[in-house]
Amino acid sequence: MPDIASLEGEPGYDVTWPWTAGEPLTPGLTCVFRVRNEARNLPWVLPPIFSAVQHVLLVDNGSDDGTADVARRVAEECGAADRLTVLDYPHQVARAGGEHLATPATSVHSLTHFYNWCFSHVRTTYSMKWDGDMVLSPEGAGILRDLAWQLQSTRAIVAMPRHPLTVVDESTGWLDLSLRFLEPWVYPMGPDFTFVKAFDWELREFPPGVERIVLQQGLVLEVKWLDADEYAHWRRDGVDFTNTRLYRKLREFEVDEAIRNGDPEALGGLVKVTAPEGVHIIDHVSRDWLWRQPRPLVQHSLPASLKERVRP
Repeated sequence: MPDIASLEGEPGYDVTWPWTAGEPLTPGLTCVFRVRNEARNLPWVLPPIFSAVQHVLLVDNGSDDGTADVARRVAEECGAADRLTVLDYPHQVARAGGEHLATPATSVHSLTHFYNWCFSHVRTTYSMKWDGDMVLSPEGAGILRDLAWQLQSTRAIVAMPRHPLTVVDESTGWLDLSLRFLEPWVYPMGPDFTFVKAFDWELREFPPGVERIVLQQGLVLEVKWLDADEYAHWRRDGVDFTNTRLYRKLREFEVDEAIRNGDPEALGGLVKVTAPEGVHIIDHVSRDWLWRQPRPLVQHSLPASLKERVRP
């Protein structure tokens, strides 16, 4: 019997945890990607992850840009083909917010069920949630590599700040240093660390008293491409942010708007970075610029319009 049967009665997408199935967890850290159309980002995202963790699990949720093929190619180039598992999850997953709230937690369309299904395939003692647009710096890769074995005798969770980088062109980007997104990414595997449904999205549970480790700034970039225009539907249809819990998305939207309108300095918290000739801006910021900056990274004041929406 599965631990969580899918509401739609699809056995291939039931959730069975390894401890229920009697499958042992080996020491190590598995990075879990849930991706859709991230082929553009993966050549930057995957190499430092392969250098940092013992295994990578990539779950493709309906990509039509060759995401899975790019992942396999990059793994081959990194000599890590034997440490990559690619799975397919063909069901449309509800978006965070109202869609998620209206979707039953055990439905194959639920964020909660999707996450539980993905992480049920991990076979190491620790797992790490990671997004297909997050680029780890060499310094960050080294820290995670050390943590992978240091965590084995603990039950700690690990949070790390990530810094959005909007790529304007190959040599220019705007780095947002105004907010610290301190979401936990690394968790032990076990029945106390599974996903439940929260108001706007899924939430990973953990027992009281678990140690929380917070890593330093400057280890992770979150890449945004200006030419992708991912907020076009917001400008077209309008979004009411009056009582939003998604203040991070609001900030991203405001940054995108400010850059498009040619006035990012007025928004506050943004730093323009220009790469040397022949060096891509993502490589420059992740491999060179970040580690040269004094810590803590400069935190500019937020505009009042955003402060009013941010809650502790």
